[in-house]
Amino acid sequence: MTDLERRYLRLLRAYPVEYRRARGAEIVGTYLDLAAPGRRWPSPADAVDLLRGGLRQRVRAAGAVDLVPGVRLAATVALLTATALAGMWTVLELRPAPPGTGEPSVGPFVSLGMVTWVGWLLAGAAQALTPGRWHRRAVAGAVLLTVALVPAAALTGLPRPPLFVLVPQVGLGLVALGVSRERQVSLRVTPLVAAVAGLSLGASLTPSRFAETYRGVRAELMLQDTAVAVLAVAMLLALGLALRGDHRGGWATLILLTPVGLLALQPLAGAADGVPAEFAPSWTALAATAGLVALVGPALLPVALAVRARLAPPSTPGPTWNTPR
Repeated sequence: MTDLERRYLRLLRAYPVEYRRARGAEIVGTYLDLAAPGRRWPSPADAVDLLRGGLRQRVRAAGAVDLVPGVRLAATVALLTATALAGMWTVLELRPAPPGTGEPSVGPFVSLGMVTWVGWLLAGAAQALTPGRWHRRAVAGAVLLTVALVPAAALTGLPRPPLFVLVPQVGLGLVALGVSRERQVSLRVTPLVAAVAGLSLGASLTPSRFAETYRGVRAELMLQDTAVAVLAVAMLLALGLALRGDHRGGWATLILLTPVGLLALQPLAGAADGVPAEFAPSWTALAATAGLVALVGPALLPVALAVRARLAPPSTPGPTWNTPR
């Protein structure tokens, strides 16, 4: 057995045992026939194809064929929420305190967050205007901009949005990466509609003190309301689709629990810290709550898949598998 064959066999472990027994030799043999002479390692494309095919077969074996549509549905809801929030925060960033008030600012903006929110608005525009993979790259770029704000603010000493604003935006962006490439025109323009709605909501906010800072408009309450709205929409979608025998809404709700928990980070951390709603929880409580939500939320998905697999009837290996590229 060559090194290349051995490494393909290791990647083949991504598939269920029954599938490997039935078609493992055929799959590895095809990849070996297509490999260039003298090659010792599988190409990155081959590795991705095998891992993706294995995940698809495991989902199928679990009887969760509606999981992938559920991921796409959750991604659509997450993207709409992220662009709406970005529109609202963009208007907020355009209203810094007047000079001499002692409120920090970054030129004509409240903080460095303006760069990130513009990135999110561009990501929403990319969903409507760009084909193929570019819209996912735009979302990935917006997520990276959001993450980069924290070290950028630390290095420059300039103000940035609070972490309880940035963390849920990252969570929404990671879920939004699953948005489908093939969508109707009406679905492709919805992020732009959401962004316009967010801009309108931001324009309606009443200034507090000298400037509409994130604390001044009680951003934590707005995020809490957003969490309730997203959860309500997800549950209504799940119920409506379930009545038609479509369970993708249930998977979408399960996936959205993590960003919903991050949107409600302040009240959840306050409950854990034992402080009244009008007081801010400690940084330790916020960090611990965010970590718990980030761990428990994604862990529910494999648990649900395992339960679904136990309840699903035995299945036979399908007739086809991913064609090597």
